[in-house]
Amino acid sequence: MGSRAESGEGEQPPGASGGSRVPRPHGRAGAAGERSRRLTTEQLFTLVSAASINFSSTMCYSILGPFFPAEAEKKGASNTIVGLIFGCFALFNFSASLILGNYLSQIGAKFMFVAGMFVSGCVTILFGMLDKVSSGPMFISLCFLVRAMDAISFAAAITASFSILAKAFPTNIATVLGSLEIFTGLGLVLGPPLGGFLYQSFGYEVPFITLGCIVLALVPVNMCILPKYDSTPSKESFWKLILLPKVLVLCLTIFSLSACLGFLDPTMSLFILKKFKLPTGYVGLVFLGLALSYSLSSPLLGLVSDKLPYIRKWLLISGNLITGVCFFMLGPAPVLHIESQLWMFVLVLVLIGFSLGMSAIPVFPEILQCAYENGFEEGLSLLGLVSGLFNAMWSLGSFVGPILGGFLYEKLGFEWAAAIQGGWPLISGLSTGIFFTIEATRRSSSSSLQNPPGDNEERTHLIGNET
Repeated sequence: MGSRAESGEGEQPPGASGGSRVPRPHGRAGAAGERSRRLTTEQLFTLVSAASINFSSTMCYSILGPFFPAEAEKKGASNTIVGLIFGCFALFNFSASLILGNYLSQIGAKFMFVAGMFVSGCVTILFGMLDKVSSGPMFISLCFLVRAMDAISFAAAITASFSILAKAFPTNIATVLGSLEIFTGLGLVLGPPLGGFLYQSFGYEVPFITLGCIVLALVPVNMCILPKYDSTPSKESFWKLILLPKVLVLCLTIFSLSACLGFLDPTMSLFILKKFKLPTGYVGLVFLGLALSYSLSSPLLGLVSDKLPYIRKWLLISGNLITGVCFFMLGPAPVLHIESQLWMFVLVLVLIGFSLGMSAIPVFPEILQCAYENGFEEGLSLLGLVSGLFNAMWSLGSFVGPILGGFLYEKLGFEWAAAIQGGWPLISGLSTGIFFTIEATRRSSSSSLQNPPGDNEERTHLIGNET
C-alpha cells in the first residue's frame, strides 16, 4: 500500500460491495491491483498487529471467568458486585470508545494502538496483585479502579485496530474482520482453561502476571511492524452517524449480542460449578463450545457478507432470533420442564457461538455502507467514528449484561436469568426484520413512482405504431 494508503488515491469505501459509490482504480496501478490479490507487506503487518491485539485482549478478559467470581466472593463481594466489576470495564470502555473514536485522527491510530496495548499489559499485571489487598471495600474499590484503567486502554487499542483494518482493506473489511475473529476466538478458547490451570496450580497472581508480560512483549513488536496511516480531521460527529435510523437498529444488535455475552461472565462459571460439580480447571473447557464455534464460523460468515452483501440483512435477523432462542434453552427455562445436562449445555453454547457470528460480523460493513450512502466523507476519521461507535455499543451491552445478569442470577437463578437475557436479541431480531421490511417497501414504492408502468406501456405502443 505505502503512500497510496496514506493519500487514499483510488481506494474504495468499505461498503463498496454493498452497492455504495465505488471510485474506480486509476491507471495501471489499479489494473494491477485488480489482477493481483496478494497481500502487500503493509497489509500483512497490519493483520499481524490486529491479530495480536485480538488474541491478547480477549485472553486477558476471558481469563477471569473460571475463578474470579469465586475468588471475589471470598473477598466479600456479592454476585451483584461481581457483575458490577465486570460491568465497570464495559462502562469505561463505552465512554473511552466514543471519545477516542472522535479524536482518532488527531491522536494518531498507531500511537493509540501501541499506547493502549502497553497500558493494558501493565494493569493486567496489577490486577494479579489484588489478592494481597484486605477483603471488603478496599479490594472491591481497587478492582473497580484497575478494571477502569484496563477498559480505557482496551478501547484505545481496539478502536485504532478497527480503523486501521478498514483503511488497509477497504473492499473486504467483513472478510478480514471475520478472519481475525479466529484470534479472538483463540483468546477466548485458551483464556479460561489456561487461567483455570494456572490458578489451580500456582494461585491467583500467576495467570495475570503471565498474560500481562505477554502483552508487554508484543508492544515493541507492534511499534516496529505496524504501518502508520495519516488522516485529515473530519467535521462529522457521532450524533450525525448514530441518529441515522439504520445505524440505530444496528446499534441495538451490537448491544443485545454484547449484553448476552456479558451476562455469561459473572454467572456461567458459578452455574457450572454448582450444577455439574466440575473442578475449577475444567470449567474453562466448557467455555470452548462457544468460543470455538464463533471463531471457526466467523471467517466463512465474513466471506459470505462481503461476496453476497444482500444476504447481510438475513444474517442479522436470523442470527439474533437464534441467539434469543438458544438463551431460552441454555438453562433451560423452567417453563420447559427439561432437566439441564452438561452435553446439552455445551451444544447450546456451540449454537450461540455460531449465531453470534451471524449477527456480529455483518454489522461493521453495514454501518460503513450506511454512512457512505448518507454523505459521510471517506477516510480514517470516519473509520474512527464507526469503530468507536461499534466498540461503545458493544461496551454498553457488556455493562448492562453482567449487572442485570448478576442481579437476576441472585433473585431468580441461572435458568430464568438466561431466558430473560435472551429477550435482548429477540427484540433486536424483530426490530431489524421490521426495519428492513419497511425499507424494502419504501424502495419499491420509490422505484415504481420513478418508473410508472404506464410509461413503459405507452412507449411500447408508440414503437409499435412507428413500425
